[in-house]
Amino acid sequence: MTSTDAPRFGLVGTGPWARRTHAPALAAHPHTEFTGVWGRRPEAAAELAAEHGTTAYDDVDALFAACDAVAFAVPPDVQAPLAARAAAAGCHLLLDKPLATEVEAARAVVEAADAAGVATAVFCTLRYAPAPSAWIAERTAVDGWFTGRADWYGSLYTPGDDAEVRASTPWRAERGALWDVGPHALSVLLPILGDVEALTARSGPGDTVHLVMAHASGASSTATLSLTAPKAAGGTAVELRGTAGTFTMPTGGTAPESFAVAIDVLRESARTGTPAPCDARFGLRITEILARAEHSLRC
Repeated sequence: MTSTDAPRFGLVGTGPWARRTHAPALAAHPHTEFTGVWGRRPEAAAELAAEHGTTAYDDVDALFAACDAVAFAVPPDVQAPLAARAAAAGCHLLLDKPLATEVEAARAVVEAADAAGVATAVFCTLRYAPAPSAWIAERTAVDGWFTGRADWYGSLYTPGDDAEVRASTPWRAERGALWDVGPHALSVLLPILGDVEALTARSGPGDTVHLVMAHASGASSTATLSLTAPKAAGGTAVELRGTAGTFTMPTGGTAPESFAVAIDVLRESARTGTPAPCDARFGLRITEILARAEHSLRC
Protein backbone atom coordinates (compact mmCIF):
# COMPACT_ATOMS: atom_id res chain seq x y z
CA MET A 1 0.00 0.00 0.00
CA THR A 2 1.79 3.13 -1.22
CA SER A 3 0.90 6.77 -0.72
CA THR A 4 -0.52 6.89 -4.26
CA ASP A 5 -2.56 3.69 -3.96
CA ALA A 6 -6.27 3.67 -3.24
CA PRO A 7 -6.26 0.85 -0.67
CA ARG A 8 -9.36 -1.27 -0.35
CA PHE A 9 -10.84 -0.52 3.09
CA GLY A 10 -13.39 -2.64 4.87
CA LEU A 11 -15.44 -1.58 7.88
CA VAL A 12 -16.31 -3.82 10.81
CA GLY A 13 -19.27 -2.40 12.71
CA THR A 14 -22.63 -0.78 12.00
CA GLY A 15 -23.42 1.21 15.16
CA PRO A 16 -23.71 4.98 15.63
CA TRP A 17 -19.98 5.70 15.34
CA ALA A 18 -19.71 3.57 12.21
CA ARG A 19 -22.64 5.42 10.64
CA ARG A 20 -21.68 8.92 11.78
CA THR A 21 -17.90 8.80 11.42
CA HIS A 22 -16.24 5.72 9.94
CA ALA A 23 -18.42 4.99 6.92
CA PRO A 24 -18.80 8.64 5.75
CA ALA A 25 -15.06 9.25 6.10
CA LEU A 26 -14.15 6.08 4.21
CA ALA A 27 -16.64 6.81 1.45
CA ALA A 28 -15.48 10.42 1.06
CA HIS A 29 -11.74 9.84 1.25
CA PRO A 30 -10.12 10.58 -2.12
CA HIS A 31 -7.45 7.88 -1.77
CA THR A 32 -9.40 4.86 -0.52
CA GLU A 33 -11.83 2.38 -1.99
CA PHE A 34 -14.63 1.60 0.46
CA THR A 35 -14.86 -2.11 -0.27
CA GLY A 36 -17.47 -3.36 2.16
CA VAL A 37 -19.09 -3.63 5.57
CA TRP A 38 -19.59 -6.46 8.01
CA GLY A 39 -21.66 -6.26 11.16
CA ARG A 40 -23.05 -8.58 13.76
CA ARG A 41 -26.53 -7.63 12.48
CA PRO A 42 -26.64 -8.44 8.74
CA GLU A 43 -29.62 -6.15 8.14
CA ALA A 44 -27.72 -3.18 9.59
CA ALA A 45 -24.69 -4.01 7.43
CA ALA A 46 -26.89 -4.15 4.34
CA GLU A 47 -28.46 -0.79 5.17
CA LEU A 48 -25.12 0.94 5.81
CA ALA A 49 -23.53 -0.57 2.68
CA ALA A 50 -26.45 0.55 0.53
CA GLU A 51 -26.20 4.09 1.91
CA HIS A 52 -22.58 4.34 0.76
CA GLY A 53 -22.72 2.29 -2.42
CA THR A 54 -20.58 -0.58 -1.18
CA THR A 55 -21.01 -4.28 -0.37
CA ALA A 56 -22.40 -5.92 2.76
CA TYR A 57 -20.53 -9.09 3.72
CA ASP A 58 -22.13 -11.95 5.64
CA ASP A 59 -18.73 -13.49 6.43
CA VAL A 60 -16.15 -11.31 8.17
CA ASP A 61 -13.26 -13.40 6.84
CA ALA A 62 -14.53 -12.84 3.29
CA LEU A 63 -14.40 -9.10 3.96
CA PHE A 64 -10.82 -9.41 5.21
CA ALA A 65 -9.87 -11.36 2.09
CA ALA A 66 -11.23 -8.58 -0.10
CA CYS A 67 -9.41 -5.75 1.68
CA ASP A 68 -5.99 -4.18 2.14
CA ALA A 69 -7.02 -2.49 5.40
CA VAL A 70 -9.87 -2.72 7.87
CA ALA A 71 -11.39 -0.08 10.13
CA PHE A 72 -13.12 -1.16 13.33
CA ALA A 73 -16.15 0.40 15.03
CA VAL A 74 -17.17 -2.32 17.48
CA PRO A 75 -16.82 -2.79 21.26
CA PRO A 76 -13.20 -3.31 22.36
CA ASP A 77 -13.54 -6.93 23.36
CA VAL A 78 -15.23 -7.72 20.04
CA GLN A 79 -12.59 -5.71 18.20
CA ALA A 80 -9.49 -7.40 19.59
CA PRO A 81 -10.01 -10.99 18.35
CA LEU A 82 -11.37 -9.79 14.99
CA ALA A 83 -8.40 -7.46 14.57
CA ALA A 84 -5.99 -10.32 15.18
CA ARG A 85 -7.81 -12.33 12.48
CA ALA A 86 -7.68 -9.40 10.08
CA ALA A 87 -3.95 -8.97 10.67
CA ALA A 88 -3.38 -12.67 10.02
CA ALA A 89 -5.24 -12.18 6.73
CA GLY A 90 -2.74 -9.45 5.79
CA CYS A 91 -4.92 -6.41 6.50
CA HIS A 92 -3.60 -3.17 7.95
CA LEU A 93 -5.60 -2.16 11.01
CA LEU A 94 -7.36 1.13 11.81
CA LEU A 95 -8.51 0.40 15.35
CA ASP A 96 -10.91 2.11 17.72
CA LYS A 97 -10.01 2.98 21.30
CA PRO A 98 -9.57 1.26 23.66
CA LEU A 99 -7.79 -1.51 21.79
CA ALA A 100 -9.18 -3.98 24.34
CA THR A 101 -10.15 -3.99 28.01
CA GLU A 102 -8.05 -7.07 28.76
CA VAL A 103 -4.26 -6.82 28.52
CA GLU A 104 -3.79 -10.24 26.96
CA ALA A 105 -6.36 -9.50 24.25
CA ALA A 106 -4.59 -6.23 23.40
CA ARG A 107 -1.22 -7.97 23.38
CA ALA A 108 -2.58 -10.61 20.98
CA VAL A 109 -3.45 -7.87 18.46
CA VAL A 110 0.07 -6.45 18.66
CA GLU A 111 1.61 -9.89 18.24
CA ALA A 112 -0.63 -10.72 15.27
CA ALA A 113 0.19 -7.41 13.57
CA ASP A 114 3.91 -7.88 14.18
CA ALA A 115 3.81 -11.44 12.85
CA ALA A 116 1.98 -10.35 9.69
CA GLY A 117 4.02 -7.18 9.19
CA VAL A 118 0.93 -4.98 8.90
CA ALA A 119 0.57 -1.35 9.95
CA THR A 120 -1.71 -0.27 12.77
CA ALA A 121 -3.22 2.97 14.05
CA VAL A 122 -5.59 3.54 16.97
CA PHE A 123 -8.23 6.23 16.54
CA CYS A 124 -7.69 8.37 19.64
CA THR A 125 -9.49 11.35 18.13
CA LEU A 126 -7.35 14.22 19.43
CA ARG A 127 -4.17 12.67 18.05
CA TYR A 128 -5.57 13.30 14.56
CA ALA A 129 -7.56 16.53 14.99
CA PRO A 130 -5.46 19.33 13.42
CA ALA A 131 -5.31 21.89 16.25
CA PRO A 132 -4.95 19.46 19.20
CA SER A 133 -2.44 17.23 17.38
CA ALA A 134 -0.27 20.23 16.47
CA TRP A 135 -0.43 21.40 20.10
CA ILE A 136 0.60 17.95 21.34
CA ALA A 137 3.57 17.89 18.93
CA GLU A 138 4.67 21.36 20.05
CA ARG A 139 4.44 20.47 23.74
CA THR A 140 6.23 17.14 23.20
CA ALA A 141 9.24 19.06 21.86
CA VAL A 142 9.54 21.03 25.12
CA ASP A 143 11.13 19.81 28.37
CA GLY A 144 10.67 20.98 31.92
CA TRP A 145 7.09 19.92 32.55
CA PHE A 146 5.94 20.09 36.17
CA THR A 147 2.31 18.93 36.13
CA GLY A 148 -0.48 18.09 33.72
CA ARG A 149 -4.26 17.98 34.07
CA ALA A 150 -6.76 16.23 31.77
CA ASP A 151 -10.49 16.48 32.47
CA TRP A 152 -13.12 14.60 30.45
CA TYR A 153 -16.61 15.35 31.75
CA GLY A 154 -19.21 13.64 29.57
CA SER A 155 -22.96 13.46 30.08
CA LEU A 156 -23.73 10.36 28.01
CA TYR A 157 -25.85 8.91 30.81
CA THR A 158 -27.69 12.11 31.56
CA PRO A 159 -31.38 11.63 30.65
CA GLY A 160 -32.07 12.82 27.13
CA ASP A 161 -28.43 12.86 26.00
CA ASP A 162 -27.69 10.70 22.92
CA ALA A 163 -30.01 7.81 23.74
CA GLU A 164 -28.95 6.00 20.53
CA VAL A 165 -25.34 5.71 21.68
CA ARG A 166 -26.40 4.61 25.17
CA ALA A 167 -28.64 1.89 23.76
CA SER A 168 -26.17 0.60 21.18
CA THR A 169 -22.99 0.58 23.28
CA PRO A 170 -23.77 -1.24 26.54
CA TRP A 171 -20.07 -1.87 27.14
CA ARG A 172 -19.73 1.82 28.06
CA ALA A 173 -22.28 1.44 30.83
CA GLU A 174 -20.51 -1.69 32.05
CA ARG A 175 -16.91 -0.40 31.94
CA GLY A 176 -17.57 3.31 32.47
CA ALA A 177 -15.62 6.46 31.76
CA LEU A 178 -12.28 4.93 32.76
CA TRP A 179 -12.30 2.78 29.63
CA ASP A 180 -14.26 5.05 27.30
CA VAL A 181 -12.62 8.45 27.77
CA GLY A 182 -9.53 7.35 29.71
CA PRO A 183 -7.77 6.51 26.42
CA HIS A 184 -8.32 10.08 25.22
CA ALA A 185 -6.70 11.56 28.33
CA LEU A 186 -3.75 9.17 28.21
CA SER A 187 -3.25 9.68 24.46
CA VAL A 188 -2.55 13.37 25.19
CA LEU A 189 -0.58 13.08 28.45
CA LEU A 190 1.75 10.17 27.62
CA PRO A 191 3.57 11.63 24.57
CA ILE A 192 4.25 14.87 26.44
CA LEU A 193 4.95 13.75 30.01
CA GLY A 194 6.24 10.23 29.36
CA ASP A 195 5.10 6.80 30.43
CA VAL A 196 3.14 6.29 33.64
CA GLU A 197 5.39 4.79 36.31
CA ALA A 198 2.93 4.88 39.22
CA LEU A 199 -0.73 5.70 39.63
CA THR A 200 -3.59 5.82 42.09
CA ALA A 201 -7.27 5.73 41.11
CA ARG A 202 -10.30 6.74 43.18
CA SER A 203 -14.01 6.75 42.43
CA GLY A 204 -16.21 9.84 42.36
CA PRO A 205 -19.95 10.39 41.75
CA GLY A 206 -21.56 8.09 39.20
CA ASP A 207 -18.90 6.47 37.05
CA THR A 208 -16.42 9.30 37.69
CA VAL A 209 -12.80 8.24 38.20
CA HIS A 210 -9.92 10.40 39.44
CA LEU A 211 -6.39 9.34 38.43
CA VAL A 212 -3.15 10.63 39.96
CA MET A 213 -0.10 9.63 37.91
CA ALA A 214 3.69 9.88 38.13
CA HIS A 215 5.41 10.05 34.74
CA ALA A 216 8.84 9.00 33.50
CA SER A 217 9.79 12.65 32.94
CA GLY A 218 9.42 13.39 36.65
CA ALA A 219 6.17 15.29 36.10
CA SER A 220 2.91 14.34 37.75
CA SER A 221 -0.58 14.54 36.32
CA THR A 222 -4.22 14.14 37.23
CA ALA A 223 -7.14 13.01 35.09
CA THR A 224 -10.83 13.22 35.91
CA LEU A 225 -13.00 11.00 33.75
CA SER A 226 -16.80 10.85 33.71
CA LEU A 227 -19.74 9.92 31.50
CA THR A 228 -22.27 10.81 34.20
CA ALA A 229 -21.62 14.51 34.76
CA PRO A 230 -24.56 16.93 34.71
CA LYS A 231 -25.09 18.20 31.19
CA ALA A 232 -24.30 21.78 32.22
CA ALA A 233 -21.01 20.61 33.75
CA GLY A 234 -19.74 18.70 30.71
CA GLY A 235 -16.59 19.54 28.80
CA THR A 236 -12.98 18.66 28.12
CA ALA A 237 -9.84 20.48 29.21
CA VAL A 238 -6.11 19.71 29.14
CA GLU A 239 -3.62 21.97 30.88
CA LEU A 240 0.16 21.71 31.26
CA ARG A 241 2.43 23.66 33.60
CA GLY A 242 6.21 23.79 33.42
CA THR A 243 9.28 25.96 33.11
CA ALA A 244 7.98 27.38 29.80
CA GLY A 245 4.69 28.44 31.38
CA THR A 246 1.10 27.24 31.38
CA PHE A 247 -0.51 25.87 28.24
CA THR A 248 -4.10 24.86 27.48
CA MET A 249 -4.94 22.49 24.64
CA PRO A 250 -7.06 24.01 21.86
CA THR A 251 -10.18 22.33 20.56
CA GLY A 252 -11.54 22.00 17.05
CA GLY A 253 -12.18 19.55 14.27
CA THR A 254 -14.91 16.96 13.75
CA ALA A 255 -14.67 13.21 14.23
CA PRO A 256 -14.99 12.46 10.47
CA GLU A 257 -12.23 14.97 9.71
CA SER A 258 -9.98 13.37 12.32
CA PHE A 259 -10.79 9.91 11.00
CA ALA A 260 -9.76 10.97 7.50
CA VAL A 261 -6.38 12.01 8.94
CA ALA A 262 -6.11 8.64 10.71
CA ILE A 263 -6.64 6.92 7.36
CA ASP A 264 -3.73 8.89 5.90
CA VAL A 265 -1.53 8.09 8.91
CA LEU A 266 -2.22 4.38 8.47
CA ARG A 267 -1.53 4.61 4.73
CA GLU A 268 1.80 6.33 5.37
CA SER A 269 2.80 3.79 8.01
CA ALA A 270 1.99 0.97 5.61
CA ARG A 271 4.00 2.65 2.86
CA THR A 272 7.11 3.39 4.91
CA GLY A 273 7.07 0.64 7.51
CA THR A 274 7.46 3.29 10.22
CA PRO A 275 5.07 2.72 13.14
CA ALA A 276 2.39 5.34 13.62
CA PRO A 277 2.79 7.31 16.85
CA CYS A 278 -0.59 6.09 18.10
CA ASP A 279 -0.31 2.46 16.96
CA ALA A 280 -1.47 -0.85 18.45
CA ARG A 281 1.58 -1.01 20.72
CA PHE A 282 0.61 2.39 22.13
CA GLY A 283 -2.94 1.09 22.44
CA LEU A 284 -1.62 -1.89 24.39
CA ARG A 285 0.18 0.44 26.80
CA ILE A 286 -3.05 2.39 27.36
CA THR A 287 -4.86 -0.88 28.13
CA GLU A 288 -2.14 -1.83 30.61
CA ILE A 289 -2.41 1.53 32.40
CA LEU A 290 -6.21 1.45 32.54
CA ALA A 291 -6.17 -2.13 33.82
CA ARG A 292 -3.79 -0.98 36.55
CA ALA A 293 -6.16 1.88 37.40
CA GLU A 294 -9.10 -0.52 37.53
CA HIS A 295 -7.16 -2.69 39.97
CA SER A 296 -6.40 0.40 42.08
CA LEU A 297 -10.12 1.20 42.27
CA ARG A 298 -10.79 -2.22 43.78
CA CYS A 299 -8.11 -1.88 46.46
